[in-house]
Amino acid sequence: MSVPPEVGVLADVEELLRDLPADRSGALWRLSGEGRQLDSNVIRMLPGTRVSGHVEPDLDVLLCVLGGSGRLEIDGGRRQLESGCVAWIPRGTRRGLLAHEDGLVYVTVHRRRPGLTIRSAAEAEGGEAACLLNRVCPGCDRPAEEIGARYCSRCGSQLPS
Repeated sequence: MSVPPEVGVLADVEELLRDLPADRSGALWRLSGEGRQLDSNVIRMLPGTRVSGHVEPDLDVLLCVLGGSGRLEIDGGRRQLESGCVAWIPRGTRRGLLAHEDGLVYVTVHRRRPGLTIRSAAEAEGGEAACLLNRVCPGCDRPAEEIGARYCSRCGSQLPS
C-alpha cells in the first residue's frame, strides 16, 4: 500500500531560507510521499548562476518565483522574472534560467515521473543495463547529461559520487 503525501502546508519558504548559508544553492525542499501524482521542488539559485538551456521532452513545468529575480530564456525569447511571477513551460520547449544579482528562489511543479525500474539481465535486451544512479540529481531527480558531471546543470545540487 502506498503512503499518501501529507496534506496541508508542506513548507515555509522563509523558514527554509532563514538559516541557509549564503553560498548554498540547489533544492531546498522536495514534495514527498509515494501516492502523489505531482513532483515539486523549491530551488535556490545564487546570484549570476544559470541553468543551461535544455529541452524537457516529456513534462510541462509550472514555475513560480518566490524571491529574487532572474531571466527565463525560452525558445530563443527572454522573459524577466520577479517575485510573484508564474510561468508555464510546455514540454519540448528549450528553456534556461539566469539568476540576477539578488539570486532567484522558485518552485517548480510538474507531473511525477515514473519510478526507475530494475530488470534482470535476462529481461534486458543486449545484456544488463549500466547503473546510472550516480548521475541522478538528489535535488530534482533528473539525470545529469554530461558524463562525469559533479553538479546538476538544472538546479545546482551536488551529484552523488
